[in-house]
Amino acid sequence: DLALCGRLMAESHVSMRDDFEISCREVDAMVDIAAQVPGVFGARMTGGGFGGCTISLVEAGAVAGFKDRVAKSYREATALDPVIFTCSPGAGVGPVVQ
Repeated sequence: DLALCGRLMAESHVSMRDDFEISCREVDAMVDIAAQVPGVFGARMTGGGFGGCTISLVEAGAVAGFKDRVAKSYREATALDPVIFTCSPGAGVGPVVQ
């Protein structure tokens, strides 16, 4: 359920920002920008807090537009150039067959 997962990601970021106060202006900007892009289910900070990385759950067909729009909007908002990586989910863990 991608919509539910995205909503939970967004709620998690709000909690990290407001309840735990472990976010920062730049990360909040990235999450806010990502949330406005069509095809994004949700975004949140990831990692150790106090800056660093965000993760966004993006519809596969919207990735190219996401990268372009987020990079441009983030640069305008912060004067920083983001590094945006893309990845796809894998099958997960399982037994190793030798």
